[in-house]
Amino acid sequence: MTSHTLLASGLSAGYGDAVVLDGLDIAIPPARITVIVGANACGKSTLLRTLSRLLPARRGKVLLDGKSIHHLPSRELARTLGLLPQSPIAPEGITVADLVSRGRHPHQGVFSRWRREDDEAVAAALAATKTEDLSERPIDELSGGQRQRVWIAMALAQQTDLLLLDEPTTFLDISHQIEVLDLLTDLNQTRGTTIVMVLHDLNLAARYADHLVAMANGRLHVAGRPEEVLTEENVRRVFGLESRIITDPTSGRPTMLPIGRHRMIGKDRTSPLEDGIKS
Repeated sequence: MTSHTLLASGLSAGYGDAVVLDGLDIAIPPARITVIVGANACGKSTLLRTLSRLLPARRGKVLLDGKSIHHLPSRELARTLGLLPQSPIAPEGITVADLVSRGRHPHQGVFSRWRREDDEAVAAALAATKTEDLSERPIDELSGGQRQRVWIAMALAQQTDLLLLDEPTTFLDISHQIEVLDLLTDLNQTRGTTIVMVLHDLNLAARYADHLVAMANGRLHVAGRPEEVLTEENVRRVFGLESRIITDPTSGRPTMLPIGRHRMIGKDRTSPLEDGIKS
Protein backbone atom coordinates (compact mmCIF):
# COMPACT_ATOMS: atom_id res chain seq x y z
CA MET A 1 0.00 0.00 0.00
CA THR A 2 1.35 3.39 -1.03
CA SER A 3 0.79 6.48 1.12
CA HIS A 4 -0.45 9.40 -0.93
CA THR A 5 -0.68 13.09 -0.05
CA LEU A 6 -3.96 14.91 -0.66
CA LEU A 7 -4.40 18.60 0.02
CA ALA A 8 -6.46 21.56 -1.05
CA SER A 9 -5.44 25.20 -1.04
CA GLY A 10 -7.70 28.25 -1.39
CA LEU A 11 -10.51 25.94 -2.46
CA SER A 12 -13.83 27.45 -3.53
CA ALA A 13 -16.71 25.42 -4.97
CA GLY A 14 -20.49 25.40 -5.10
CA TYR A 15 -23.61 24.82 -7.15
CA GLY A 16 -25.09 27.36 -9.55
CA ASP A 17 -24.77 30.79 -7.98
CA ALA A 18 -24.32 29.39 -4.48
CA VAL A 19 -20.79 29.34 -3.07
CA VAL A 20 -20.44 26.53 -0.53
CA LEU A 21 -16.68 26.29 -0.01
CA ASP A 22 -14.97 29.63 0.36
CA GLY A 23 -11.17 29.73 0.39
CA LEU A 24 -10.75 26.43 2.26
CA ASP A 25 -7.32 24.96 3.05
CA ILE A 26 -6.95 21.34 4.19
CA ALA A 27 -4.22 18.70 4.27
CA ILE A 28 -5.18 15.04 4.70
CA PRO A 29 -2.65 13.07 6.81
CA PRO A 30 -1.57 9.99 4.82
CA ALA A 31 -2.31 6.52 6.19
CA ARG A 32 -4.55 7.98 8.92
CA ILE A 33 -8.29 8.27 9.56
CA THR A 34 -9.64 11.79 9.08
CA VAL A 35 -13.23 12.52 10.12
CA ILE A 36 -15.00 15.72 9.04
CA VAL A 37 -17.79 17.15 11.19
CA GLY A 38 -19.87 20.30 11.11
CA ALA A 39 -23.39 21.67 11.07
CA ASN A 40 -25.76 20.94 8.19
CA ALA A 41 -24.95 22.81 4.96
CA CYS A 42 -21.46 23.80 6.12
CA GLY A 43 -19.85 22.17 3.05
CA LYS A 44 -18.76 18.71 4.25
CA SER A 45 -20.20 16.77 1.30
CA THR A 46 -19.14 19.46 -1.14
CA LEU A 47 -15.58 19.16 0.14
CA LEU A 48 -15.48 15.40 -0.47
CA ARG A 49 -16.96 15.84 -3.95
CA THR A 50 -14.37 18.48 -4.81
CA LEU A 51 -11.45 16.50 -3.36
CA SER A 52 -12.48 13.57 -5.55
CA ARG A 53 -12.92 15.70 -8.72
CA LEU A 54 -16.62 14.85 -8.87
CA LEU A 55 -17.28 18.58 -8.49
CA PRO A 56 -14.94 21.07 -10.21
CA ALA A 57 -13.29 23.74 -8.10
CA ARG A 58 -14.10 27.34 -8.95
CA ARG A 59 -10.87 28.60 -7.44
CA GLY A 60 -7.91 27.10 -5.68
CA LYS A 61 -6.38 23.70 -6.25
CA VAL A 62 -6.53 20.07 -5.16
CA LEU A 63 -3.20 18.26 -5.25
CA LEU A 64 -2.69 14.50 -5.16
CA ASP A 65 0.97 13.70 -4.60
CA GLY A 66 1.80 17.24 -5.66
CA LYS A 67 -0.08 17.00 -8.98
CA SER A 68 -3.32 18.75 -9.82
CA ILE A 69 -6.11 16.22 -9.49
CA HIS A 70 -7.75 17.70 -12.60
CA HIS A 71 -4.79 16.74 -14.79
CA LEU A 72 -4.72 13.05 -13.83
CA PRO A 73 -6.16 10.41 -16.19
CA SER A 74 -9.53 9.21 -14.89
CA ARG A 75 -8.54 5.53 -14.63
CA GLU A 76 -5.32 6.38 -12.80
CA LEU A 77 -7.24 8.54 -10.33
CA ALA A 78 -9.86 5.82 -9.79
CA ARG A 79 -7.14 3.29 -8.95
CA THR A 80 -5.79 5.64 -6.28
CA LEU A 81 -8.84 7.40 -4.85
CA GLY A 82 -12.33 6.02 -4.23
CA LEU A 83 -15.45 7.95 -3.25
CA LEU A 84 -18.66 6.73 -1.65
CA PRO A 85 -21.00 9.72 -2.08
CA GLN A 86 -24.06 10.51 -0.05
CA SER A 87 -27.20 8.68 -1.25
CA PRO A 88 -25.70 6.98 -4.33
CA ILE A 89 -28.10 5.66 -6.99
CA ALA A 90 -27.80 2.15 -8.43
CA PRO A 91 -28.90 1.20 -11.96
CA GLU A 92 -32.41 -0.27 -11.94
CA GLY A 93 -32.51 -4.04 -11.52
CA ILE A 94 -28.79 -4.49 -10.80
CA THR A 95 -27.86 -7.24 -8.35
CA VAL A 96 -25.61 -6.85 -5.33
CA ALA A 97 -22.81 -8.92 -6.89
CA ASP A 98 -22.90 -6.89 -10.11
CA LEU A 99 -22.81 -3.60 -8.25
CA VAL A 100 -19.88 -4.62 -6.05
CA SER A 101 -18.06 -5.92 -9.16
CA ARG A 102 -18.17 -2.43 -10.62
CA GLY A 103 -15.59 -1.45 -8.05
CA ARG A 104 -13.08 -3.45 -10.10
CA HIS A 105 -13.50 -1.46 -13.33
CA PRO A 106 -10.56 0.93 -12.69
CA HIS A 107 -8.22 -2.06 -12.48
CA GLN A 108 -9.16 -3.37 -15.90
CA GLY A 109 -7.81 -2.10 -19.20
CA VAL A 110 -9.80 -1.71 -22.40
CA PHE A 111 -9.08 -5.27 -23.53
CA SER A 112 -8.34 -6.97 -20.21
CA ARG A 113 -10.48 -9.83 -18.96
CA TRP A 114 -11.93 -10.48 -15.54
CA ARG A 115 -9.22 -12.09 -13.41
CA ARG A 116 -9.04 -14.24 -10.33
CA GLU A 117 -7.81 -11.21 -8.36
CA ASP A 118 -11.09 -9.46 -9.24
CA ASP A 119 -13.14 -12.39 -7.95
CA GLU A 120 -11.10 -12.41 -4.75
CA ALA A 121 -11.50 -8.66 -4.21
CA VAL A 122 -15.28 -8.83 -4.67
CA ALA A 123 -15.61 -11.87 -2.40
CA ALA A 124 -13.49 -10.19 0.30
CA ALA A 125 -15.58 -7.01 0.12
CA LEU A 126 -18.85 -8.95 0.42
CA ALA A 127 -17.48 -10.93 3.36
CA ALA A 128 -16.15 -7.85 5.15
CA THR A 129 -19.54 -6.12 4.94
CA LYS A 130 -21.50 -9.32 5.69
CA THR A 131 -23.45 -9.10 2.45
CA GLU A 132 -22.51 -12.45 0.86
CA ASP A 133 -26.03 -13.81 1.38
CA LEU A 134 -27.42 -10.82 -0.54
CA SER A 135 -25.20 -11.23 -3.59
CA GLU A 136 -27.91 -12.44 -6.00
CA ARG A 137 -30.63 -10.07 -4.82
CA PRO A 138 -31.53 -6.88 -6.72
CA ILE A 139 -30.50 -3.69 -4.96
CA ASP A 140 -34.09 -2.45 -5.31
CA GLU A 141 -35.30 -5.12 -2.87
CA LEU A 142 -32.92 -4.25 -0.03
CA SER A 143 -33.51 -2.15 3.06
CA GLY A 144 -31.70 1.15 3.46
CA GLY A 145 -29.15 -0.37 5.85
CA GLN A 146 -28.48 -3.33 3.54
CA ARG A 147 -27.99 -1.01 0.58
CA GLN A 148 -25.52 1.09 2.51
CA ARG A 149 -23.41 -1.95 3.37
CA VAL A 150 -23.45 -3.01 -0.30
CA TRP A 151 -22.23 0.43 -1.41
CA ILE A 152 -19.43 0.20 1.14
CA ALA A 153 -18.58 -3.24 -0.28
CA MET A 154 -18.27 -1.72 -3.76
CA ALA A 155 -15.91 0.95 -2.40
CA LEU A 156 -13.82 -1.73 -0.68
CA ALA A 157 -13.66 -3.83 -3.86
CA GLN A 158 -12.05 -0.86 -5.62
CA GLN A 159 -9.02 -1.35 -3.31
CA THR A 160 -7.77 2.24 -3.44
CA ASP A 161 -5.06 3.71 -1.25
CA LEU A 162 -7.32 6.69 -0.51
CA LEU A 163 -10.98 6.21 0.42
CA LEU A 164 -13.46 9.06 0.86
CA LEU A 165 -16.85 8.22 2.40
CA ASP A 166 -19.75 10.62 2.87
CA GLU A 167 -21.78 9.51 5.90
CA PRO A 168 -21.03 5.78 5.55
CA THR A 169 -23.14 4.95 8.62
CA THR A 170 -26.36 6.43 7.18
CA PHE A 171 -29.38 4.10 7.55
CA LEU A 172 -27.41 1.72 9.79
CA ASP A 173 -28.46 0.73 13.31
CA ILE A 174 -25.88 1.26 16.04
CA SER A 175 -24.42 -2.27 15.87
CA HIS A 176 -23.85 -1.99 12.11
CA GLN A 177 -22.45 1.52 12.53
CA ILE A 178 -19.78 0.15 14.86
CA GLU A 179 -19.11 -2.78 12.53
CA VAL A 180 -18.52 -0.44 9.58
CA LEU A 181 -16.29 1.92 11.56
CA ASP A 182 -14.32 -1.01 12.96
CA LEU A 183 -13.97 -2.38 9.42
CA LEU A 184 -12.61 0.94 8.13
CA THR A 185 -10.21 1.06 11.07
CA ASP A 186 -9.01 -2.46 10.23
CA LEU A 187 -8.49 -1.35 6.63
CA ASN A 188 -6.44 1.60 7.79
CA GLN A 189 -4.34 -0.38 10.25
CA THR A 190 -3.68 -3.47 8.13
CA ARG A 191 -3.36 -1.95 4.65
CA GLY A 192 -2.45 1.65 5.48
CA THR A 193 -5.48 2.98 3.60
CA THR A 194 -6.02 6.69 4.08
CA ILE A 195 -9.64 7.12 5.19
CA VAL A 196 -11.55 10.40 4.97
CA MET A 197 -15.17 10.34 6.07
CA VAL A 198 -18.01 12.62 7.06
CA LEU A 199 -19.86 11.66 10.23
CA HIS A 200 -22.74 13.34 12.05
CA ASP A 201 -22.20 11.64 15.40
CA LEU A 202 -19.55 13.71 17.18
CA ASN A 203 -18.78 11.01 19.71
CA LEU A 204 -18.21 8.31 17.09
CA ALA A 205 -16.13 10.84 15.13
CA ALA A 206 -13.92 11.50 18.16
CA ARG A 207 -13.62 7.79 18.94
CA TYR A 208 -12.50 6.70 15.47
CA ALA A 209 -10.60 9.72 14.14
CA ASP A 210 -6.85 10.13 14.22
CA HIS A 211 -7.39 13.58 12.71
CA LEU A 212 -10.62 15.47 13.37
CA VAL A 213 -11.73 18.37 11.16
CA ALA A 214 -14.53 20.76 12.14
CA MET A 215 -16.02 22.92 9.37
CA ALA A 216 -18.12 26.06 9.62
CA ASN A 217 -19.52 28.28 6.87
CA GLY A 218 -17.56 26.64 4.07
CA ARG A 219 -14.20 26.85 5.79
CA LEU A 220 -12.05 24.76 8.06
CA HIS A 221 -12.72 25.99 11.59
CA VAL A 222 -10.24 23.79 13.45
CA ALA A 223 -8.35 20.54 12.83
CA GLY A 224 -6.17 18.30 14.95
CA ARG A 225 -6.36 15.44 17.41
CA PRO A 226 -9.87 14.75 18.79
CA GLU A 227 -8.78 16.06 22.20
CA GLU A 228 -7.87 19.37 20.59
CA VAL A 229 -10.96 19.72 18.41
CA LEU A 230 -13.86 18.39 20.49
CA THR A 231 -14.02 21.11 23.11
CA GLU A 232 -16.97 22.93 24.63
CA GLU A 233 -15.93 26.16 22.91
CA ASN A 234 -15.65 24.54 19.48
CA VAL A 235 -19.01 22.77 19.86
CA ARG A 236 -20.52 26.14 20.74
CA ARG A 237 -18.92 27.91 17.77
CA VAL A 238 -19.51 25.20 15.16
CA PHE A 239 -22.93 23.88 16.22
CA GLY A 240 -24.36 26.67 18.39
CA LEU A 241 -24.80 24.13 21.17
CA GLU A 242 -23.91 24.22 24.85
CA SER A 243 -22.27 21.01 25.99
CA ARG A 244 -20.01 19.31 28.46
CA ILE A 245 -16.98 17.31 27.37
CA ILE A 246 -15.96 14.27 29.41
CA THR A 247 -13.53 11.41 28.80
CA ASP A 248 -15.02 8.24 27.35
CA PRO A 249 -14.09 5.50 29.87
CA THR A 250 -13.94 2.91 27.06
CA SER A 251 -11.78 4.67 24.47
CA GLY A 252 -10.14 7.45 26.48
CA ARG A 253 -11.34 9.88 23.82
CA PRO A 254 -13.47 12.99 24.47
CA THR A 255 -17.23 12.56 24.58
CA MET A 256 -19.73 15.38 24.10
CA LEU A 257 -22.79 15.63 26.34
CA PRO A 258 -25.32 18.10 24.88
CA ILE A 259 -27.11 20.49 27.21
CA GLY A 260 -30.76 21.08 26.41
CA ARG A 261 -33.58 22.64 28.37
CA HIS A 262 -34.93 19.36 29.78
CA ARG A 263 -33.78 16.31 31.72
CA MET A 264 -31.05 18.07 33.68
CA ILE A 265 -30.28 17.05 37.25
CA GLY A 266 -31.42 19.63 39.76
CA LYS A 267 -33.22 21.72 37.14
CA ASP A 268 -36.93 22.37 37.08
CA ARG A 269 -37.45 24.39 33.94
CA THR A 270 -40.51 25.10 31.88
CA SER A 271 -40.52 25.30 28.13
CA PRO A 272 -41.35 28.49 26.20
CA LEU A 273 -44.61 26.79 25.21
CA GLU A 274 -45.58 26.29 28.85
CA ASP A 275 -44.59 29.84 29.69
CA GLY A 276 -46.87 31.07 26.93
CA ILE A 277 -49.78 28.98 28.16
CA LYS A 278 -49.37 30.26 31.75
CA SER A 279 -49.28 33.87 30.63
